[in-house]
Amino acid sequence: MPILLPDLPYDLSALSPDISAETLSYHYGKHHAGYVQTTNQLIKNSPLKDKNLTDLILISAADTVLTPLFNNAAQCFNHTFYWNSLNPNASKPNLELETALIRDFGSINTFKQDFITAATKRFGSGWAWLVYSSTDKTLKIITTANAETPLTQPTLTPLLCIDVWEHAYYLDYQNRRADYLKAIVDNLLNWDFANQNFDKI
Repeated sequence: MPILLPDLPYDLSALSPDISAETLSYHYGKHHAGYVQTTNQLIKNSPLKDKNLTDLILISAADTVLTPLFNNAAQCFNHTFYWNSLNPNASKPNLELETALIRDFGSINTFKQDFITAATKRFGSGWAWLVYSSTDKTLKIITTANAETPLTQPTLTPLLCIDVWEHAYYLDYQNRRADYLKAIVDNLLNWDFANQNFDKI
């Protein structure tokens, strides 16, 4: 079954002025769509052609011969998770998630600053994630390089993510990654999505 490009959960202009319609058009319509297209090309007429996206990621992560497939399939997942991590409408952590954030980071504001700092310091291209670790039952901030994703780590459940590849912000912010991150963390984080993910744990 082919991997499909999911619809954006909002209009192209909905995240403006923090993320412009032009950036979203290129990011979603060119980059994300390109990863979907390449993934489908790589599995066409192969034994993997009927696997779902999660299976493709886990299978290809364990086999270096399949690195090109991993890079594209994981980027499909990461980008979909990123779109859902953004919300043009105001939202906030529910009581359970807020309690966990305060327990593990000290305060919501400290979490936000730590999230921005970690994402700013991620060298090169990659992602910043808020995850739940089943190992010690705490929330953590992690960053991953390039297409790497916490989906390959069974002890981690992603709750939110931010794309820190340059194509995610360069048209709007040039080299000012920290300004892009602050705009997202202050204005666009989709806490409703994070609440749903946390409630499933």
